[in-house]
Amino acid sequence: MSGDRAKIPQPRNLLFIEPNVTPPASASTTPTNDKLEDPLSHAGAKLEPVGKIGEKKAQLPHVHAEPHEYYGGTQVWSRARTFSNAAGRPTPTPGDVSRNRRLSHDEVTPSAPRRFLIDVEETMRIILEQEDTDQNFQISIYDSGPKLLALGTASSNAHKTFDIRGTYMLSNLLQELALARDYGRKRIVLDEARLAENPVDRLSRMIKNSFWNALTRRIDAEGLEVACADPKNRSREARALIYVPYGEEAIANYYKEIARAKPNLNLHVEILPQKCDDPAFVKQLNDAPGILALAMEQKGDKLEAIPFIVPGARFNEKYGWDSYFMALGLLVDGKIDLAMGIVEHCIFEIKHYNKVLNGNRSYYLARSQPPFFTDLALQIFNQLDRSNMDWNKQWLKRAIKAAIKEYHAYWMVEPALDTVTGLSRYRPAGLGIPPETEASHFTHILQPYAQKLGISINEYIDGYNDGTLKEPELDEYFLHDRGVRESGHDTSYRLDRKCADLATVDLNSLLYKYEIDIAQAIQYIFDDELTLEEEFDLSPWPITPEAFEKGAPRLSSLSTVMTSKMWHERAEKRKDTMNKLCWNDGMGMYFDYDTKSRKQTRYESVTTLWPLWAGCASEEQALKLVRHGLPKFEVAGGLVSGTEESRGVISIDRPNRQWDYPYAWPPHQIMAWVGLERYGFLDDSARLAYRWIYMMTLSFVDFNGIVPEKFDAVELSHMVDAEYGNQGTDFRYVPREGFGWTNAAYQIGLQCLTTGMRRAVAACVPPWVFFNLPAPDFTSAKKRRAEREARDAAAAASGHGGEPKRSVHHEPPSLEQAIAELKLGL
Repeated sequence: MSGDRAKIPQPRNLLFIEPNVTPPASASTTPTNDKLEDPLSHAGAKLEPVGKIGEKKAQLPHVHAEPHEYYGGTQVWSRARTFSNAAGRPTPTPGDVSRNRRLSHDEVTPSAPRRFLIDVEETMRIILEQEDTDQNFQISIYDSGPKLLALGTASSNAHKTFDIRGTYMLSNLLQELALARDYGRKRIVLDEARLAENPVDRLSRMIKNSFWNALTRRIDAEGLEVACADPKNRSREARALIYVPYGEEAIANYYKEIARAKPNLNLHVEILPQKCDDPAFVKQLNDAPGILALAMEQKGDKLEAIPFIVPGARFNEKYGWDSYFMALGLLVDGKIDLAMGIVEHCIFEIKHYNKVLNGNRSYYLARSQPPFFTDLALQIFNQLDRSNMDWNKQWLKRAIKAAIKEYHAYWMVEPALDTVTGLSRYRPAGLGIPPETEASHFTHILQPYAQKLGISINEYIDGYNDGTLKEPELDEYFLHDRGVRESGHDTSYRLDRKCADLATVDLNSLLYKYEIDIAQAIQYIFDDELTLEEEFDLSPWPITPEAFEKGAPRLSSLSTVMTSKMWHERAEKRKDTMNKLCWNDGMGMYFDYDTKSRKQTRYESVTTLWPLWAGCASEEQALKLVRHGLPKFEVAGGLVSGTEESRGVISIDRPNRQWDYPYAWPPHQIMAWVGLERYGFLDDSARLAYRWIYMMTLSFVDFNGIVPEKFDAVELSHMVDAEYGNQGTDFRYVPREGFGWTNAAYQIGLQCLTTGMRRAVAACVPPWVFFNLPAPDFTSAKKRRAEREARDAAAAASGHGGEPKRSVHHEPPSLEQAIAELKLGL
């Protein structure tokens, strides 16, 4: 299957996305117009001439033009005869047979592309009343309507009708009507081709030209209108707060001016102290949470906010590792300036906080997330204009210097560093109860302690947070809880109550990649010598417990010239330690290492594949991982986060965790695709990408264009039965933004597919059919669904609660029914 794959060069230790490589167009549709142009100029759009009575020929936007072009233009066309069919019926010749469907409302001679004349509000009312039977403002295969609607054709001035059939076309119709209404259109002429658009082309186009724009934010006067209204600003003083780092007076003055000009925001600007990530100080801010200022750029005599991308749904801030994966998607879509803005914000955060933050909110000041910064900077560097290499090198040098500081000042010092092994852990400092969670999130944990003292939970929370109540068991619990959140895998039984003690495979693979990236950048780009300008202590080398004792001498960044040799030495030492402590040759997999018990864990996590992405596995280890490790995680829709056996039994008292089996997440898919390609397993990479793209496309087709943050990859479903639900699923009529890293995974995954694979997945051909594999056994999925429903019923009967249920009261269709429905719609 890989014979006609595009040959994309893969420099060592880098995922390289070739500039200007666009996904192959489907054979069944005209390639989409993916240029985002001025809505009034139509510059670059493919326009079709349309005859207008008594005037010159007018121009209509291309059939797949973006909504701002298709519905936002100012032209008005006469309804009467505008699209009349001027050609007569062909003269029959002897022997011709004309087959017309009995009782059909269809036009007899479709000699031109079919268009419909539609009353927007009335058609929306009818389609919702008839088809949206579960009343969630979406049309899906779970709705029990007839899946059929007759629309009046434009060429007949709506006197003749044509039937729109199937979930996909009807949901597209609902989306198009909602978009037309956004632009104030009462009546529209709608191309049938927009309703029957190839789903792969449609989703990819929406991501590139609509979703990324909807997820773009700036912390300026306009952006603060949204940020200040965010419900996460739970200040007791009911005011919006923005915290500005020490030494950024110009940024502080910028926001103070906005506060004066817009008193309705009730915005207060606070300057942070120079050392603002001290746990005691961060805890003081919990009663006054606010957003953290990000980088700005000077343009003339004015400051301008640099845009960034947010994950979407309830996540309306810049997040650490989300930003990396979204930036990869931006690079595929040619949005390099947005990706460069993310790097600027990371440099700003490292400058002031010593790390790329979990998110730009005050309660994240002492916490990071999985570190991907060096790879992000090098990915962008690979795509910069080669005609200005001096500027490019200076830009990269700023990023590499920031990464060196983050490495030494955060990841390679205690508490993150285990000085015995030299490996790092997710072990952020902090005091009290993490404030970003819902108020009731820790009730089941705190209740026994409150009952023991005979006080309410709220009283216990206040006493514990202000330090009057001491409880070492809780201190350790929240240490691990903060570690889980820093790992990005919140939550999982793999990390539950032990995360801060684990030298995880994922974190140490990423830090190995830091060491290799920095070494190679210094060696090949900076002539094997890099001088630092900012002062900070370097992590001792070699690593020993004695070197980290209080009072032990430390080298300064200003007195040490960086060379590639010192970074290669660090990388080799980490790889050797991982092989000794994390690699299990008998099982052919990597496992996390517990630095407290000094033992290897046995939880089977898909992060065992991350060393392939980082390049720290040998060829022999890579082969064992693919033979023994990969099959444990590969299911119908891609790679699950862990194995069912490792997760254990699920019950009312031990519910599902969203980063465990059977759930699948975009980061794990992308890391595996790249890692497998790196070691030459191209067919495996393409197969896994096909599985993921198939699952996303099937959900997009069957569920009104949905693009969620994660999936149940065993059931091929976005219905996630775990804490936090599933973000990106709650929208009305039309998806506006998808979900950040899921958008990216789709665009990246398409790059892994051949033209034939892309055509097949557009027709929703299941991967087991396309690759001639054994069909999945969905009986276990049905059994799990029945068990889940039984648990929920028992929980409801006992008053225990249980997982939230959908407001759908009929049995979902089988996979076979869904595929049949899809083929009818397409």
